[in-house]
Amino acid sequence: MKQKNIWVIDDDPIYQIIINKIIKKSNAFSSSSSFINGKEALNALINSMHNNELLPDIILLDINMPVMDGWEFIEEMQNIKSGINKQIITYIVSSSIATEDKDNSRTFKDIVGYISKPVTAEDLISIVSSKSH
Repeated sequence: MKQKNIWVIDDDPIYQIIINKIIKKSNAFSSSSSFINGKEALNALINSMHNNELLPDIILLDINMPVMDGWEFIEEMQNIKSGINKQIITYIVSSSIATEDKDNSRTFKDIVGYISKPVTAEDLISIVSSKSH
């Protein structure tokens, strides 16, 4: 199985440390990048559009962030998607238990699933080995 590039977009510094340790422990990813808000990640996505090696295979996206939240990021990503020559799998990762967040995640065809925090190594391995990508 080819190792994948994963991006974590989340404003919580403690969660960033924990998820990056879990990513390393899973041995399922060749590289990972972290962003503290959707705007920072969107800029990186735009700057990487013409180099598939730099683009993520998987994005773990938090909903509630300052500057640009997860929903705004997904909308902006859809606007530039035609310029991206790679399938990017996006999962919402949130501590939110709000039903409307889960329902809203289903309205975006680019969002493959909704994972409740905390994310485990088993969650990541399941994502990588999923037949949907």
